Amino acid sequence: MAVFSRRLILAAAAALTLAACDSGNSPPRAGFEGVDITGADYARELNLPDAEGRQRSLQDFRGKVTVVFFGYTQCPDVCPTTMVELAEVKRQLGADGERIQGVFVSVDPERDTPEMLKAYVANFDPGFVALRGTPEQTKAAAKQFKVFYNKVAGQTPTSYTIDHTAGSYVFDAQGRVRLFTRYGAGIDKLRHDLKILLDEKAA
Repeated sequence: MAVFSRRLILAAAAALTLAACDSGNSPPRAGFEGVDITGADYARELNLPDAEGRQRSLQDFRGKVTVVFFGYTQCPDVCPTTMVELAEVKRQLGADGERIQGVFVSVDPERDTPEMLKAYVANFDPGFVALRGTPEQTKAAAKQFKVFYNKVAGQTPTSYTIDHTAGSYVFDAQGRVRLFTRYGAGIDKLRHDLKILLDEKAA
């Protein structure tokens, strides 16, 4: 029995050592209300043109806590609600809110023209950025973020809707993906999580 217990202790110690080694380059775990995905091997790259035609990447937003959401301008509820909540959290955080960057990625490049996207995000916050790629680029970006989207036919060829993942990805000021926030969680939880990231010291 003593030998068996000693083996368990050694195995546990080894596991803890390995865990410590694996997390050496990762930020410390935080008490998020959303889903903590710190260290995830996805949602690491995003390279798409913005509404002005400039190629953008996640590196462009380093220094800010960045919230990335995939949606479309004709979305009836999830998309505008998500954008309104993010804009309101940014406002509530005052000066700290200036370090929050909203990024809206269109999953409907067929209808979402650059002009429409620019006006759409500006309705929520003038600092928010909209990205729009080709259908192929959009598909690749969604795959990188594990985002689902699917066109649902309407009464006419242009009146379709799009089912899509209803959640946002949050990156810390170092550009590392940290959090997935589910739609419907509410402003208070989002503000709590973004405040944690804003208060973190560079690691």
